[in-house]
Amino acid sequence: MVFCQDLRQYWQMSITLTPAKSRLSPEDLCRHLGPFGSWPQDGGLPPGYFSSPLSEEASAFYQREGFLVVVDALTAPEVEELKSEALRLCRNEQGTIAGVEPSPAGASDDEVLERILCIHFPHKLSSIFHDSLSHPAITDTLTSVIGPNVKCMQSMLFLKASGKPGQAWHQDEDFIPTRDRSLAGAWIALDDATLENGCLWVLPRSHERGILWPQKFHFDKRFDCTRESYDFPWKDEDSVPVEVKAGSIVFFNGYLLHRSLPNRATHGYRRSLVNHYMSAESLLPWRKPDDQTSMALADYRDIVMVAGQDPYGFKGTEELAQASVRSDGKGGCADWNNEEQKLKAAEYAARKA
Repeated sequence: MVFCQDLRQYWQMSITLTPAKSRLSPEDLCRHLGPFGSWPQDGGLPPGYFSSPLSEEASAFYQREGFLVVVDALTAPEVEELKSEALRLCRNEQGTIAGVEPSPAGASDDEVLERILCIHFPHKLSSIFHDSLSHPAITDTLTSVIGPNVKCMQSMLFLKASGKPGQAWHQDEDFIPTRDRSLAGAWIALDDATLENGCLWVLPRSHERGILWPQKFHFDKRFDCTRESYDFPWKDEDSVPVEVKAGSIVFFNGYLLHRSLPNRATHGYRRSLVNHYMSAESLLPWRKPDDQTSMALADYRDIVMVAGQDPYGFKGTEELAQASVRSDGKGGCADWNNEEQKLKAAEYAARKA
């Protein structure tokens, strides 16, 4: 299957017409195409974009390629409700968020939103975000690609104002380990996500082998402080941009390599709500258990059931996570706080110059 034909053509053109040192990367070339320039020129949708309810073809696409997009999954009023609630969260009107100082008196909406890259676990403070975990478009899709019993363990609200960084190549199973490889992300676009403002990029079929590739700190200011996967057998030009309209949801496998680039737009946001789910049949060894429990039986129980039955419901649930913010690297990352890392960062910057 051919993905982003225009991207491939522009990439090959750059290889042919420019010397190696001055070649543009795929993301730079796609950026020159304008919003949704990666979409087919005939006005159709790219491969992997489907409507709800999901067809057998859509489920097969997800299993084969590792991702799919459900278009028009949320209505415009639903999107606006989530964006309004996001502003209330950032103003600390729904409760305390670890790492967020109270908004200055008289601060504008932009001043409030621009100071935060990402809020982890917004559903812990907001009933609106909690209810969105089980949106019908999400449960319909996940019961098709995961199974009848589905639980959620995490939500993340990205504000990503103009100038904010992206996130380097990674696999979500690096951070949320399932025992059955059932982890899936549901990436809900609250704004149009384009090449310019930092849409997702994926490496199709990179989930197939079920390998978690090594990670390292990247020293790349385009990205936040999250470590980067490396030493995998794909190149950047093998990746596909996933531009989507607000209200669409991108679903992707926990082993799929994906990244996002900075918001290079002159103004505005690339807001998204990203929830993570898995089969309720599997234990979730996300945190070290107490001394009386072996790691083999570790099971994180701060979960929300969104579909079907919980086979481990007899264990009950716990309140373990709290809303917090992610560092955007503006003040430096923890990895830079020693002389060896500072030297590596300087060497990296020199290579990029």
